[in-house]
Amino acid sequence: MEDRAVSCLIALRRVLSAADNNVRAVAKATGLSVQQMIVLQIIEDTTEITPMMIARRAGVAPATATALIEKLAQMDYVSRRRSESDRRKYWVSLTDAGKTALHSAPDPLHQKFSEEFARIPDYEQAMILAALERVANLVSTPGEAPGADQPHVLEMSKPIDAEKETV
Repeated sequence: MEDRAVSCLIALRRVLSAADNNVRAVAKATGLSVQQMIVLQIIEDTTEITPMMIARRAGVAPATATALIEKLAQMDYVSRRRSESDRRKYWVSLTDAGKTALHSAPDPLHQKFSEEFARIPDYEQAMILAALERVANLVSTPGEAPGADQPHVLEMSKPIDAEKETV
């Protein structure tokens, strides 16, 4: 049993190494962090969205989402507009520069994984997803794993209806 645990840890380190290399490639090409890229993708998928919605979709704290939005606004990748009905709330949208940055960013890991994963039969895809979620739970500290109200990473690319989601 110990050999399997070691083999699993080695495989997990290979995955983490590939992800780390991808992060460096994206950052080098765009000057953006992966979190910033995820925020840009979430905004593009919804057209206009609040920071709280971004935090929920990205699985980060509201303060983290606000800091990411602030950096993206300084780079002129997003614009902010105060809500007319509630002055405490503001809406975030992608600028043309943000769209250009998002679409020019390389993502070799995501592309390679998506292409290879699509070739696997559905039942194997479900098994891989279940195993990865189980591994994530094994290595997560209590309270760190996403709850039922947070989206899974694989669901982040799905668009949401900003009007229906509550803040």
